[in-house]
Amino acid sequence: MAKLKNKADKIISAETGPPESLVKALVAIFRPLVKLFIRYQINHGYVSQLLKSIYVNVAENDFKVSSVEQTDSRISMLTGIHRREVKRLRTPIEDGLVMPGNVSVGTQILTAWITDSRFSHKGEPKKLPKSTKGDNIGFDTLVSSISKQDLRTKVVLEEWLHLGLVQIDNEGLIELRTEAFVTETGFDEKAFFFGKNLYAHIAAGAHNLAGGQPPQFDRSVFYNHLTEDSVATISTLIEKQGMETLKIVNAKSNELQKKDRGNKAATGRINFGSYFWVEEECRGNDDV
Repeated sequence: MAKLKNKADKIISAETGPPESLVKALVAIFRPLVKLFIRYQINHGYVSQLLKSIYVNVAENDFKVSSVEQTDSRISMLTGIHRREVKRLRTPIEDGLVMPGNVSVGTQILTAWITDSRFSHKGEPKKLPKSTKGDNIGFDTLVSSISKQDLRTKVVLEEWLHLGLVQIDNEGLIELRTEAFVTETGFDEKAFFFGKNLYAHIAAGAHNLAGGQPPQFDRSVFYNHLTEDSVATISTLIEKQGMETLKIVNAKSNELQKKDRGNKAATGRINFGSYFWVEEECRGNDDV
């Protein structure tokens, strides 16, 4: 009888414990996050309370069972958080991912510059004069085509020059820098895209790990025995080809969204991006 009990305990332990491979992946994911937390003086206690709130919120909203009441006890069982704390934490929370107004307008202007035939040619943004004169469309028309508010062209231009999004050539024409999609914006804007992009990437990976259908696209290229010169060559290649891919996807998505405007079924949201990371330190047994 004791042998049977020990065997059953081992089976239960194996079934209830998290997969070791997933735990190792979580350590890799958490490491740069913890580094970021410490840099901005976000201590363990703060993160712990935040995680508790998120655990309760996710369990309450994403793990409902039809005809079964979502009680404090059930949420406590799902999360491992004491029932008294569950009761306290069962309040709506928001993820806070609200696009800053200046980013929203700025993104729309950038998109128009690249996709609207008045301001671009075959996906390449035209150099624009500051003001429209006759058939020679200027930067002022670009700004006013998006912002119906009293947004002064001069203010946009000065801000974009400051951020390095645009430059003025020897002829006085305004030129969009090719790296405009990776802008040196303010902290709030960076934090917004940090959350938005990592959320989408992790959500796609979690969907695939859970066997979700259809699988989401999640691919990457990895090599770890490259010289500094080789890394620089690849970096240049990615900057060129990656930007081309983003421009193509952006143009097609913009075209389709205009076509779908007003359609009640047009509720789908997409997020497609690319990233490139270089480091010297080897982590784990991932030799190629």
